[in-house]
Amino acid sequence: MPKSKVRKKAVYTAPTDRRTPVKVKAAGPSHPVYVVIMLGFMLLGLAWLVVNYIAAEKIPFMLELGAWNFAIGFALMIIGLLMTMRWR
Repeated sequence: MPKSKVRKKAVYTAPTDRRTPVKVKAAGPSHPVYVVIMLGFMLLGLAWLVVNYIAAEKIPFMLELGAWNFAIGFALMIIGLLMTMRWR
């Protein structure tokens, strides 16, 4: 049985007269305070969870929050992690 011929297509390139140059704004590095706040949120969330496990019975407002302590701790850590996406 004969084999079929393989056809090669030419790679498409856009015409140079139709391309419009796009100026990209060069973004510099993040401010050092941004990094401190970002790490602060992550560490504060971790500290909140550790304190919740160790001494939640001794702290009245944490005792009243109950299971919301987990939401607060994880929310603080997630805020810090989301800030890492804007960090340069």
